Amino acid sequence: MESKKNGKGPAIKAAVLIVLLITAFVVVRFTPLREYFTLERLKLVLEVAGPWAPLVYIISYAAGICFFLPGVLLATVGAAIFGPYYGFIYVWLGAMIGASLAFYIGRYLGRDFAASLIGDKLKKYDDTIARNGFATVLYLRLVYFPFTLMNFGMGVTQVRFIDYFSGTALGILAGTFIFTFFVGTIKEVWASGNWSRLLSWNVCFALGLFIFSCFIPKIIGKLKIIKSMDKDKFGEM
Repeated sequence: MESKKNGKGPAIKAAVLIVLLITAFVVVRFTPLREYFTLERLKLVLEVAGPWAPLVYIISYAAGICFFLPGVLLATVGAAIFGPYYGFIYVWLGAMIGASLAFYIGRYLGRDFAASLIGDKLKKYDDTIARNGFATVLYLRLVYFPFTLMNFGMGVTQVRFIDYFSGTALGILAGTFIFTFFVGTIKEVWASGNWSRLLSWNVCFALGLFIFSCFIPKIIGKLKIIKSMDKDKFGEM
């Protein structure tokens, strides 16, 4: 009786996780509540919040990740409201809290069930991720693997939370800064109405960083290929 009960537990948790994810996705995408998750509505809420706006934004960002809100939308709001520098801080904090919450949801509700399904062939990959947790998470963040999917997905692997957290913290740092600096700078020019500032050093620098960020996955991919080729050559010697 006890073994059957223990066997049902992971399956029930996994079912709860699937229902939770589907419900969150449907609520945000296909119900009237989706009207509250627009750029204009989020900006209005933050303006009303006054001095509490940063805290409200960080909490909203973290919750939004768990409810499958587009990260680009949330980051755009932060950069537009708080500017390129404070926006970067608040976006990064919100993303880290949301990523951590999603990881623990995946770990608590999905890990046991995933472990029961893993065979010998898949177990070696699971073990590899556990041994190289930080490097794996860092690499996937740098190549812009889907953010929300990875948050929940890493929770069902053996990766340690400290490796996941540190890999995420470092991996999203550059991309977050580039995006918020670009959006925040453009917004400041728009608000000032001084379109000559579009040719300023800040705008050109922001644009250059933004374009460079689009090539980060390809650069990392090439470096990985070169590294593997060097290993092969070393092995031949």
